[in-house]
Amino acid sequence: MPKIRNMFANFNFQQMASAFIVLFAVIDIIGSIPIIINLKEKGKDVNAMKATLISFALLIGFFYAGDMMLKLFHVDIESFAVAGAFVIFLMSLEMILDIEIFKNQGPIKEATLVPLVFPLLAGAGAFTTLLSLRAEYASANIITALVLNMVWVYFVVSMTGRVERFLGKGGIYIIRKFFGIILLAISVRLFTANITQLIEALQNGN
Repeated sequence: MPKIRNMFANFNFQQMASAFIVLFAVIDIIGSIPIIINLKEKGKDVNAMKATLISFALLIGFFYAGDMMLKLFHVDIESFAVAGAFVIFLMSLEMILDIEIFKNQGPIKEATLVPLVFPLLAGAGAFTTLLSLRAEYASANIITALVLNMVWVYFVVSMTGRVERFLGKGGIYIIRKFFGIILLAISVRLFTANITQLIEALQNGN
């Protein structure tokens, strides 16, 4: 109890709001709506509560143990982010070109874990962002912002059916193409930002 009390003694609304906005932009659940609808159209089950809880568990776990986990496998955060950028890039190609790259070959037709939880909700971008925020803000503010984002994620994922009926097939198609380009831009930004740091680290090492 004293530890929890001390942690939330550092609560700052401005920091929490800033962290919330950053995580909101990175997680981008609104941009994932066309992907979720597309997965459901393919007959793949998407469980809103399961996706939210698993994403939160992964993100909070990485928030506290991310550096240690990556060092254990001798992987730096920049390399991890570049790998995530490739996955997001392939997903954007699916949306823009109307092709299927991620094929579910397993016996369970469920898309909750892949690609919804990873890399859409709890991907390299979110992991990298959490580690960056930890260096700037108090933990209590980041965790509160993360919890609020997860509540929003659950609401959006559980309401995709209503969103689909509201937008119609044409609206969904246009949004899918638009957010496919947005995802492509995010993957390029994530790649270029981190590949530059990797090259600088290699040059400094030499």
